[in-house]
Amino acid sequence: MNKITSFLSIGAIAVLSVLSPNARAADETTTIKGEVLDLVCYTDHGAQGEKHMACAQKCIASGLPVGLKAEDGKVYLVVGQHKPINKELASEAGKVVTLKGKVVMKDGVNLLENAEIVK
Repeated sequence: MNKITSFLSIGAIAVLSVLSPNARAADETTTIKGEVLDLVCYTDHGAQGEKHMACAQKCIASGLPVGLKAEDGKVYLVVGQHKPINKELASEAGKVVTLKGKVVMKDGVNLLENAEIVK
């Protein structure tokens, strides 16, 4: 009986790993490279890049939501360890940076939490 249970457990793990190749451990960190965005201006009228840098720096510094547009085009809301990370990222607005943190996705929202700048 123990051999059958062990065999079934191994089989279940193998099936799950095939069905969900992108599954990660809950505490696993991910590294993402992309442009730091002021999410309000980006969402409202697509503002990004060097032309929007000064405005984005002001908006992020004032406390508006900060995001990261990854190289694959996916946009993430970025927060520190359950607190804003605006102070650290305001000067990086409009620039490409690398951040690491935990990726969480829910109802179409992408979140990079516990984020920190990779230097």
